[in-house]
Amino acid sequence: MENKSLDKYTAEDINNFLNENVDAIVVVDRKTEKYRSITRKGIFTQILDEEGDYADLIQKLWFHRSDSTEKITDDYKAFIDYYGEFKGKYSRRIKVFPEGKTTPSVVQMNVYPLPEIDKYVFIINMLDDEEYVDEYLTAKKVKTIQNTYLFSMFVNLVTDTTSSISVTEISDEPVKTSLDYSKWRLMTVNMIYPDSQKQFLEFTDPENLKNNLSPGNTISFDCLMKNLEGVFIWVKLIFSRAKPMSDNDYRYVFMVQNIHEDVIERMNTIKKYERLSHLDPLTGLLNHGGIQSEIQKAIDTYDNAKESVALMMMDLDDFKNINDTYGHSVGDATLKSMAELLKDSVDDKKACVGRWGGEEFVIILKGASSDGELSLAEHIRKTVAENVFGQAGHLTCSIGVSRLNSQDSMEDIFDRIDKAMYTSKKIGKNKVTIL
Repeated sequence: MENKSLDKYTAEDINNFLNENVDAIVVVDRKTEKYRSITRKGIFTQILDEEGDYADLIQKLWFHRSDSTEKITDDYKAFIDYYGEFKGKYSRRIKVFPEGKTTPSVVQMNVYPLPEIDKYVFIINMLDDEEYVDEYLTAKKVKTIQNTYLFSMFVNLVTDTTSSISVTEISDEPVKTSLDYSKWRLMTVNMIYPDSQKQFLEFTDPENLKNNLSPGNTISFDCLMKNLEGVFIWVKLIFSRAKPMSDNDYRYVFMVQNIHEDVIERMNTIKKYERLSHLDPLTGLLNHGGIQSEIQKAIDTYDNAKESVALMMMDLDDFKNINDTYGHSVGDATLKSMAELLKDSVDDKKACVGRWGGEEFVIILKGASSDGELSLAEHIRKTVAENVFGQAGHLTCSIGVSRLNSQDSMEDIFDRIDKAMYTSKKIGKNKVTIL
């Protein structure tokens, strides 16, 4: 633009300047939901088509993840129309991703509604890349540290409206539009995990909020909800009631908090301790309760599994002498070695091993023939007899075997293997008995 005194500049000069320097001018027709690009320069020749659907324009400019090129799942696209409605003049910075770039370009978008003809004029300018990319990268680092609130809005149950809707993964700025709360519930329930959808509708029901949430208080509900990529993550849905201005005042703040990592960590910890609660601390095998649960599981699934199930009980012969002679430390070492021997013996089989108590061990074997059951029991007996258990030396074991029948209870099958094992002891030890 020509350099002259201020009083010499005209509206035509300014119009010419804007025409030369504005990067993009777009006109939107709300009736037809179409847009037309009047001016396109620089990156906007890639991002904007000459003409197109308004919904596509919204997605290209601001209805996308603010920190990546990843597309938003279709469920969230139901909100596009509300993100494209402007009640008055509007200005904001947005991040766009030109093709091939992994960091965004920051642009300034100004919207001028023309309500009398139901049209919008968008004036968009590219901001200096270097300064705003640094700002973007810094903000991204901060966000990874913060516990993010994914979504927030104000709710007025009296007017059935929402306002200041903010999806932080799209933009930190709230959308200046209104959506009926009743419509929002029906749209959002589709993003909740199916098992929790009924509870979500009960939790967000206006009457529930009016009757059960007093002013200044907060209620919450944890569930799985789709994120913008369509992946279910753990979130905390939070309603906080504002202090009323009158008796008939039901206004709330609603937020969705990302608690996925915390929940997964907590679940893993619970699973770890559940697993440990079923293990024998000395041998690492299933403990009495753990093997008992496996026996009950085998009984419960026997009719449908259509495969044989055999149980074995093994007892180390004269084990008391080891503790009396060498002490409990040698006895414990012997039991550990015995556990490893049993695990190795069933390593290639569909089986599990547990320590029933003391020097008694139980094996559950699935899918083997009667010959296979006997073969395994004899293999274990011989291997024990041939093995040298450290300071304890050579040992023998007595084994009882029985196959599960369709009418068996836990007591039935256990009584048989117990009797079979004691029969092996009575007839001389170092024997296998099948009942």
